[in-house]
Amino acid sequence: MQQPIAILDSGVGGLTVVKEIMRQLPREKIMYFGDTARAPYGPRPAEEVTRFTRQIVEYLIQYRPKMIVIACNTATAVALEDIRSRVAIPVVGVIHPGARAANGRTQSGVVGVIGTEGTIRSGAYETALKQLSPAIHVISLACPKFVPLVEQGNFRSPETQEVVESSLRPLGGRNIDTLILGCTHYPFLSETIGSVMGEGVKLISSANETAREISTILHDRNRLTRDGELPVHQFFCSGDPRMFRMIAQQWLGEQIELTPVVWQVPKIV
Repeated sequence: MQQPIAILDSGVGGLTVVKEIMRQLPREKIMYFGDTARAPYGPRPAEEVTRFTRQIVEYLIQYRPKMIVIACNTATAVALEDIRSRVAIPVVGVIHPGARAANGRTQSGVVGVIGTEGTIRSGAYETALKQLSPAIHVISLACPKFVPLVEQGNFRSPETQEVVESSLRPLGGRNIDTLILGCTHYPFLSETIGSVMGEGVKLISSANETAREISTILHDRNRLTRDGELPVHQFFCSGDPRMFRMIAQQWLGEQIELTPVVWQVPKIV
């Protein structure tokens, strides 16, 4: 049986990473877990996020995945090393890939980071960016109202425009030329975020770079799928399966119309 790439997130945000993996690695089987019943993770204490992440990994590991992707910036910031110490397979986060992409794109050396309270509080992006370029100037801003909009499927509306404008107002006039979408939910709002920030600001989603890192690791370990069989993807969510499935189908579009998908509601606690 084909071993899957297991991907977990606090909700639907990690689907942005799933879409990119499906595009770059179409033969790989995806197993996705969205903890929609307990989203968002951002306002929660680090210890609680770590406990939730352990629970999901313990659930997914029974399916013998060949890799685990923590497609949640908050969980990556607080639980990545903990999970790596507990499993014998590669564990990939989304922060370092995003930081590398931003470092390569900025011209002014001023990089903005928006994320959940937990991600911004951790300072993980600033640490990662400073490791790559000590002279870089990082301006971080928590945008806690964004995740609930995405989890409700509210990507484009007057309310969304108003929330994004008011949330991003503190970044105005700061000479930012590159903005990291430091939460995998935020690319769902990239059209509105881009219009508010203006054409001169490049938006960085870690999804593309994360998929490249996954491909590199699997290639180096000779674990890329080589057979021509169509993968059967599995999607789990802990909350309302109807909303989750609607958003997943809307976001992934043709990529899951072309391959079989199994939708499940797991019990993890």
